[in-house]
Amino acid sequence: MNADVSVRLAWPDDAEAVAAVQLRTWRAEYADLLGAEALDALDPDEVVERWRSSVTAPPDARMRVLVALEGPTVRGFAIVHPCFDPDADRVADGEVGELVIDPAHRRAGHGSRLVQAAMDTLRADSFTRAVWWVASTDDAMRSFVTSTGWAADGAHRELEDETGHGVRQVRLHTSLMESSEEP
Repeated sequence: MNADVSVRLAWPDDAEAVAAVQLRTWRAEYADLLGAEALDALDPDEVVERWRSSVTAPPDARMRVLVALEGPTVRGFAIVHPCFDPDADRVADGEVGELVIDPAHRRAGHGSRLVQAAMDTLRADSFTRAVWWVASTDDAMRSFVTSTGWAADGAHRELEDETGHGVRQVRLHTSLMESSEEP
């Protein structure tokens, strides 16, 4: 394992690398669900611009994009922001909106570092609880997340894209308060 690993806030110049990680992951994990044609139809330049905009002009001041690095190379990313669920308190509840590790660089600690940085970032923005929607069929991700202290809170939803493909998700949650702060 490379000792030069870290997590930091994304910079605008990271947009291309973040988009590349996202597209590689989608091709590796969602080709069967979405279809190769749909993935091939994505415009990589448009994906890069969306990421650049997320970093430079996020829709909420508390939205952050974090990148996991090995040396100078982006190996994964996470997005944190206020939780916009109807039952959420947007002041107290933050969300891990996405956490992606390049398929070729998993099991190298990048996910663990991103989870810790995401929690630290949400805590620094004064959130006291965090939620994370995980695909109900993604046993590996759900197992990883629950091993870091998250638990299901009973909420679930089904998301559907323009082509009618759906994914069922379960919501996990955790407290962001230090144990000495909790009642």
